[in-house]
Amino acid sequence: MICFSGETRSHMSVLGATARMKRSEALSLWHRVTLETVIANGPDLSTRQLAILMSVYLESSSHTVKSLSSKLNVTKAVISRALDTLSKHGFVARAPDPSDKRSIIVTRTSGGILYLQRFADIIQTEIKLDDLDRAAA
Repeated sequence: MICFSGETRSHMSVLGATARMKRSEALSLWHRVTLETVIANGPDLSTRQLAILMSVYLESSSHTVKSLSSKLNVTKAVISRALDTLSKHGFVARAPDPSDKRSIIVTRTSGGILYLQRFADIIQTEIKLDDLDRAAA
């Protein structure tokens, strides 16, 4: 698992805020986060690409095309196409597995770290805005 700056704070406030959310509030939060990421000048990643990116960065195990394919229940070709896009943006790198040349290892990059830090910042900002709205009501 990768640690982002500012993660020393307790996650209890975020967990508490999200635990109190109604379904409509949770969807509204996700809608605003999605809008912010689309409006931003960064790449517009698909849900599958984002799931792969987060898997690589948030799960400490090593990742291969095969393991990601199994995790997401899709073919290796689907994972390869998503990795093509993520690699093009500099968010992941691929290299042959030294222990099995037929296997491809997916690794993290600084570009991917920065993208997910900004993504997490957007989520945190939207949760704080929700908390302020609730407190004002």
